Amino acid sequence: MLDHGAAPAVDERTAAPQRLGTRLTRRKPVERLVTEGGKGEGGTLRRSLGMWQLTMISIGATLGTGIFVVLGEAVPEAGPAVVLSFVLAGLTALFSALSYAELAGSVPVSGSSYSYAYATLGELIAWICGWCLILEYGVSVAAVAVGWGEYLNTFLDGTIGWTIPAALANPPGDGGTFNLPALLVVLLCMAFLLGGAKESARANTIMVVVKIGALLLFCAVAVTGIRAGNYQPFMPLGMAGVSAAGSSLFFSYIGFDAASTAGEEAKNPQRDLPRAIMLSLLIVTVVYCLVAAVAVGALPWREFTGSEAALAGIMEHVTGQSFWAVLLAAGAVIAIASVVLTVLYGQTRILFAMSRDGLVPRVFSKVHPRTGVPRANTLIVSLFCGVLAAVVPLGELVNATSIGTLFAFALVNVGVVVLRRTRPDLTRSFRVPLSPLFPAIGFGLCVYMMTRLDLITWKYFGLWMVAGLALYFGYGMRRSRLATADPAGTDLTAAEK
Repeated sequence: MLDHGAAPAVDERTAAPQRLGTRLTRRKPVERLVTEGGKGEGGTLRRSLGMWQLTMISIGATLGTGIFVVLGEAVPEAGPAVVLSFVLAGLTALFSALSYAELAGSVPVSGSSYSYAYATLGELIAWICGWCLILEYGVSVAAVAVGWGEYLNTFLDGTIGWTIPAALANPPGDGGTFNLPALLVVLLCMAFLLGGAKESARANTIMVVVKIGALLLFCAVAVTGIRAGNYQPFMPLGMAGVSAAGSSLFFSYIGFDAASTAGEEAKNPQRDLPRAIMLSLLIVTVVYCLVAAVAVGALPWREFTGSEAALAGIMEHVTGQSFWAVLLAAGAVIAIASVVLTVLYGQTRILFAMSRDGLVPRVFSKVHPRTGVPRANTLIVSLFCGVLAAVVPLGELVNATSIGTLFAFALVNVGVVVLRRTRPDLTRSFRVPLSPLFPAIGFGLCVYMMTRLDLITWKYFGLWMVAGLALYFGYGMRRSRLATADPAGTDLTAAEK
C-alpha cells in the first residue's frame, strides 16, 4: 500500500520557482488569439481594410523619415556608400519580413510580433517583445514628428518668408525649448485616427501617393546635378562606416510590419497581410536606394551636415532656385505626416492587444461602440508621443527606436521556427522559404545590427528593459487574463500539441 503521508515530500523551495517558470512561459493558443480578434471592452474593431489599403499602411509607416530626415545624418557616416547602407538595412528587414509574412498569415490578429511571441515563446517573452514594440512605434512617432518641423519651416520660409522661431521649432538640446510643430502633427494625426480605421486609411493612401510623387520629382531634378567625382571615394570610412550608417538607417525600414498590427481590421487577413508586407518592403527599398544614389551624386558627401531637411537643400543646391526646394518641402510635410499617422495607428493596436490580454490597463482595449475605435487608447498614446517629440532631440530617438525594433524582429524570426515545430498542422497562407535557414539569417542580421549601435544606446535600452520588467512583475503577470483563466498555472498550450 502506498504511504499517502509521504506524498508531500516535494521540496517547497524548488516548487515555487517551478510555478513561477510555468507562469512566465505560458503560451496563448493560436485559436484563442483568433477567436478574440477584434473584441474589446464595450465594442469591436471593424474589418474594413483590403490588401491595397494594408500595403499603403505599410508604405505610409515606412517611406518618409529615413530618406527625408535621417539621410542627412547617415551620409557623413558612410559617404557615397550610404546606398550600400540602405541595402544592408533592407536585407536585414527582408529576412525578418519573410518571418512576419508567415506569422501574419498564420496568426492574423492585432499586436504584431507581441501576439506572435505570445503564441510561440511564452508570456514573459511576449511582454518583452510588446515593450520593445512600444519603444519602436511610440518613440518612432516622436522621432518622425521632430523631423516634420524642419520641412515645415523650409516650406514656410519659401512661401511666406516666415519661419517658426527656433525656440518653438526645436527640442531642448537642439537649440530650442519646445518643438511645437512636432506636437501639432501628432495631434493632427490623432484627429484622423479618431474618425475610424477606414477613414484614416483613405487619408493615408492620398498622402502616400503625394510623397512618392515628391521623391520621384526630387530624382528627376537632382539627377541633373550628378557629378561622377561625388562618388569618389565611394567608401571613405570603410565597411565600418557602412555598417554604422546601416544600423541607423534600419530606422528607415520600421513600419513594413505596420500592416500586421491591422490584422483584426483586415477583410481577409490571412491572404492580404503577407502580400502587403512583402510588396511594401519591395517598393520602399527600391525608392530608398534610388533617392540615396541621386542625392550623394548631386552633393559631395562631406557637405551633408546632418540637416534634417537634406533633400530640400540638395534641390536648391542643384537648381540655384528655392522654388523646387519649397515644392519638395511641401511633399515632405505630407509624407512625414503619413508616417506619423500609420505608426501611431500601429502603436494603439499593439496596446489594444496587450490590454485585452490583461498585461496593461483595460482602458487601452476600450472600443467606442459607434466608431469602432479605441478612443481612450488613441488619446493617451497621441498625447504621450506628442509631448515626447516636443522635448527630446531626434538623434536620441532614432537610435533608441532602432534597437527596440531589431530586438522585436529577432524574436519574430525565432517565433517562426518554434511555431513550425509546435503547430505543423496550422494553416499557413505564406511560408518562409528554406526555413529554418532564412529565419536564422534574419536573427543573425538583427543581432549584428544591434552590436553596431553605440554603447549609450544600449544603456538606454537596458534602462527601458528594466522599467518594462518591473511593470510586468508588478502589474502584468498578476493581472494576465491567461492567468485568470488558469490560476493553477498549468500549460494552456496542451490543446495545441
